[in-house]
Amino acid sequence: MSDSKKAVPNDDDHSTRQNWCGASQLHQHLLATLPGYKASRQFVGQFHRLASTASWPVDGVVIPVVVHVVWYTEDQNISQAQIGSQIAVLNQDFAAINADLTDVPSVFKPLIGKPNIRFFLAQRDPKGNPTTGVTRTHTPVVSFDHNSRHDPPDRRIHYTGQGGKDGWPSDRYLNIWVCKQGGLEPLLGYAQFPADLGNRPATDGVVIAHTVFGTTGMARYPFNLGRTATHEVGHWLDCKHIWGDDDTGCSGSDECDDTPNQAGFNSGRPTFHA
Repeated sequence: MSDSKKAVPNDDDHSTRQNWCGASQLHQHLLATLPGYKASRQFVGQFHRLASTASWPVDGVVIPVVVHVVWYTEDQNISQAQIGSQIAVLNQDFAAINADLTDVPSVFKPLIGKPNIRFFLAQRDPKGNPTTGVTRTHTPVVSFDHNSRHDPPDRRIHYTGQGGKDGWPSDRYLNIWVCKQGGLEPLLGYAQFPADLGNRPATDGVVIAHTVFGTTGMARYPFNLGRTATHEVGHWLDCKHIWGDDDTGCSGSDECDDTPNQAGFNSGRPTFHA
């Protein structure tokens, strides 16, 4: 997934220990453990190749969002204002109207995409009742931990019975879970790539740490630009990392024919060399 040259940028500093995305680890875990996942992902890839020649709706796509705030301490129960700030960033980034598009290197500016996707907090719950688009759950789980880059993310967050929160129907909503991410190597966030996974719609969506969600409140520098959620929603929409997740081999592909292959992610604020 391209970070700087499309409408799916990442936050601007990768120097801390809690600095990475768990989507590829989850993907590898599902490949190894879930029958049918590989075939389903191949089907999704074939669909995308066919859809790439189709006309995109002029008015774009509108996606209702439900944010599940799962909190152990009061500071994790983030405000409605913080949630609203994240929705605003998503709408700027996925309409290619984010102010920092001016930072895109000139050689890539002609390739800037405009997905024209709009997000809004759901106004009706699955039963048709009015809603703020936010659920709030007090959990006995101190943090949803991650201890190794070889391990999949802690998926208890998706289930009420395990201290998380059951998602809303994934064919009608984008589910975003916000919680404390802990452990030896805490995640900023992760997403589940699209696939037909049988009962896995329960886990379809995006998970974000409460300290990197939005631009205000508990969002903490340097991850207070709202770009972690933009990055993970990009994965949810099937965008891959620009380096193709091939362990710096520089042969993996993000399946976007726009820029050269890249061996790995950029750290900090590297200087671009044309």
